[in-house]
Amino acid sequence: MIYKYITNTRIKHFFSIILILCIFISYSTFVFASDDSLYVWSNTEEDSTLLTNATSEVTDNNSLNLESASAILIEQSSGQILYAHNIHEQLRPASVTKVMSILLIMEAINSEKISLTDSVPCSENASSMGGSQIWLDTKETLTVDEMLKAICVNSANDCVVAMAEYIAGSEEAFVQMMNDKAYELNMSDTTFKNCHGLDEDGHVTSSYDIATMSRELLTKYPEIKNYTTIWMDTLRNGETQLSNTNRLIKNYNGATGLKTGSTSLALYNLSASATRNDLSLIAVIMKAPSTKIRFSESEKLLDYGFNNFSYQSFGKTGDLIQTVSIDKGVQVTIPVILEKDAGILLAKGNEKNIEQTVTIDENISAPISSGQKVGEISFSLNGEILETVNLVSQISVNKINIATMSTKIFSSWFNLLR
Repeated sequence: MIYKYITNTRIKHFFSIILILCIFISYSTFVFASDDSLYVWSNTEEDSTLLTNATSEVTDNNSLNLESASAILIEQSSGQILYAHNIHEQLRPASVTKVMSILLIMEAINSEKISLTDSVPCSENASSMGGSQIWLDTKETLTVDEMLKAICVNSANDCVVAMAEYIAGSEEAFVQMMNDKAYELNMSDTTFKNCHGLDEDGHVTSSYDIATMSRELLTKYPEIKNYTTIWMDTLRNGETQLSNTNRLIKNYNGATGLKTGSTSLALYNLSASATRNDLSLIAVIMKAPSTKIRFSESEKLLDYGFNNFSYQSFGKTGDLIQTVSIDKGVQVTIPVILEKDAGILLAKGNEKNIEQTVTIDENISAPISSGQKVGEISFSLNGEILETVNLVSQISVNKINIATMSTKIFSSWFNLLR
């Protein structure tokens, strides 16, 4: 470097000032450039004929000729209805009631009100339950983990009452929690009178509401599938045999649950869930005339969904979309990521016809906070926007000032002169 051979102090100081000014001008020009462009990429071919969008309104025409009084098929992540038959008819749910009971149990675990290792006692009330049970004794306790297993696999009425009393202090208080949760989820067809599902006047719900609470359970607490997918197991050191009342767990590819129910008045009900190729479906059957028809019509609904629809994923939470220039920051660019998972439900055949548009805000300036929205990505088909997801900054960037500018300049100068 010529600089180190300059011995005159005044000349050396003058040279330093000129060098600092040059660095400042070049750095300022780079820092204060802005980026307000629109980014578009698409897989759509010009001559492609777009098929019907999966999100079009579903009519109730029972095109599958189901014998059950009510049925619904939804896509789990979005809640989109794919098939509907008398979905708001109020009917007796039988043990499908336990979907709500299980949901509240999982909420209690998640909030650390209870834990899986807690020992749960059995009251006289719990031990007196009829219907499906594992014959709990008032002298014994089971862990929450064991109780959940008995409820999910064997539909044990005694265990669900014991859990209700353990969480809420009484079955009545727990049932109030169930109705409060139903209200929160907008389950307007539902009134719970008990936590187990044995026939009781006024204890009603609909296939739509069952799908709603099933979706809430599976979406918020996917770990419940560790219980609902058990085919056979034991409790009490192998003395009590458990066998899943949902035969789809063994016989249907991709089955993940969820809950059966039947009484002489309710007839045969089922909330059935399954996942294939990233597509998760929930099929609900109510008041089927026989257990055979309950399962066959659930399979028919699930087959209809998997044969006609697909779930197209475009990215996961935190995936990098691009790098964007910013103004007035100590850094000149930020990585832009997805705020949440991006994906849409499609009628099969449309996967290559989706257009994706990324829009970045104009004049993005520091300071920028991590997670701050800086744009959007949208997915459209046939000109209709199907979903829009926020794009956010992956990092925080402070605004540049005299102190940070000086530090940057002298750092650059020092590195240049080394």
